[in-house]
Amino acid sequence: MADTELITFPHQSGVAVSTLPEAFQQTATIRPDAVALRTVGGIQQITWAEYAERVEAIARGLAALGVGHGDTVGIMLTNRPEFHLVDTAALHLGAVPFSIYNTSSPEQIEYLFGNAGNAVVVTEQVFLPAIRAARTAVTTTIVVDGAASDAMTLAELEQSTAPEGFDLDAAWRAVRPDDLATLIYTSGTTGPPKGVEITHRNIVAQLAALAEHVDVGFDDRIISYLPAAHIADRVSSHAANMVRGIQVTTVPDPREIAAALPEVRPTFFFGVPRVWQKIRAGIEAKMAEESSPVKKNLAAWALGAGASSARAHIEGRGEGLLGGVQHGLADKLVLHKVRAAIGMDQLTFAGSGAAAIPPEVLQFFLGLGIPVLEVWGMSETTGVSTMTTAENLKIGTVGKPVAGVETKLADDGELLIRGPVVMRGYRKQPDKTAETIDDDGWLATGDIATIDGEGNVSIVDRKKELIINEAGKNMSPTNIENAMKAASSLIGQVVAIGDAKPYVAALVVLDPDAAAARAKMLNIPDADIATLSARREVIEEVSAAIREGNGKLSRVEQIKRFTVVPAAWDPGGDELTPTMKLRRKPIATKYAERIATMYDGDAPGEVIDLR
Repeated sequence: MADTELITFPHQSGVAVSTLPEAFQQTATIRPDAVALRTVGGIQQITWAEYAERVEAIARGLAALGVGHGDTVGIMLTNRPEFHLVDTAALHLGAVPFSIYNTSSPEQIEYLFGNAGNAVVVTEQVFLPAIRAARTAVTTTIVVDGAASDAMTLAELEQSTAPEGFDLDAAWRAVRPDDLATLIYTSGTTGPPKGVEITHRNIVAQLAALAEHVDVGFDDRIISYLPAAHIADRVSSHAANMVRGIQVTTVPDPREIAAALPEVRPTFFFGVPRVWQKIRAGIEAKMAEESSPVKKNLAAWALGAGASSARAHIEGRGEGLLGGVQHGLADKLVLHKVRAAIGMDQLTFAGSGAAAIPPEVLQFFLGLGIPVLEVWGMSETTGVSTMTTAENLKIGTVGKPVAGVETKLADDGELLIRGPVVMRGYRKQPDKTAETIDDDGWLATGDIATIDGEGNVSIVDRKKELIINEAGKNMSPTNIENAMKAASSLIGQVVAIGDAKPYVAALVVLDPDAAAARAKMLNIPDADIATLSARREVIEEVSAAIREGNGKLSRVEQIKRFTVVPAAWDPGGDELTPTMKLRRKPIATKYAERIATMYDGDAPGEVIDLR
């Protein structure tokens, strides 16, 4: 641990840091006139000098409210510059700012704030009803987007008079590496969310480990669109901004990411698998809409040349002279234009994580000239624990451990992690902490994995989610589901069912964007998801995709029956976590009758039998 006390980052000329406020104070002085935070189109831009001034003002205001070292500050905001201002200000007081998902219900807010114990919350007007409906110990509500009754505005907070003896410099210098920097609440897929306690040491160690593979600084750009309640955004945009100086553009609605990319032209982009799948679907949709046969055939040829090059790279063989010439020509004529059109022509790092991504999607982007590195980690390990690299692009694995992280397998195949990125523990749950981290510091991840001879980790699935059919065969539902999603952009979600059953069945949910495109093709542009889910053409397309996906699986893993759910599933709803992980138990309960019909001898009409 001693060697993670002080971390030196390249852009800071050898200056070492051990806490986030210390890093911020140094970063803010390097290029004070450079833009640190912005919104799309530059409508709002905050320089490093302005950022530092506002952090001081907000910290003064929070101190006037009684916020001090170790106190928690709740944040319920969309992705906007004010999140960074408030969070950083709280960190300077030695306080513990934490974010909650914007989809949180009053009951969830009550639980989260009760566990965190915060007296202050910073939010937007749209979330006030949910916060006020919750029974919490919050005494002060601060609203960042205008005035509201019984609430203070952010402007009023910044104009507050400092309490007697207030010294911001002394406050941030008193912050220690082992102090808490934030709480990350787990998605709650298997029960109530747990508050993961992340220290300054954890975050600094995480950024130091990534620095070996990701060299970013003031000239780099990232888009913040994932929830700040998720470890990925908190580290890759918020902390990296403070420590490395990367410019952050905030996008409040993740559905606007495709439109934001060409404006920002990020050099660093992290996407959950569904984002990469949607970008791919958008490219394919544009190709399908091309009216010129010449351009359409040229694009198809170019993507084919790219795909051939990607396969050669993945298989570790050369392209060959002809393949290299074709790929170079394809890139010159088409592929570089596609990268520019989607705003990814200046990327130096592209990553995917938070869930498994179909290998076909990674191969597609590699062929396009965008190698997407797969990372694996969890809130409990402050984000990234393993990752593939440009030199070790082992698609199908999640790569090797990052610097400072150790991996090994338990007797039952569960992946264990040890290192300075491992959380301090679960807030107010010492029993859960003891169950998860042993006396030697090994954290039980809950994932079943394999590790090859080179140290590359492959995730099989969540330990508690493996399907064991009635014949005792163990299967990974994620592997089955990804095979289907890779076969058609029309399939948004798949839930493989089969625990203690004679065969695998599945619930299929249409992707809203792809469904809208099909509706236009069918001359029913106003049709909703329920209508489209029952259309013969749609059922036939999904059936073809399921058959194609089945072709990549063993016979026992293949989906024998499926039904299309006549509704969209939204992040943060009954079926999906805010980061789009499946809530399997709630799904099993909510759709129990529909699932039962897939195992009836005489299945009703909405069940498609592929046997």
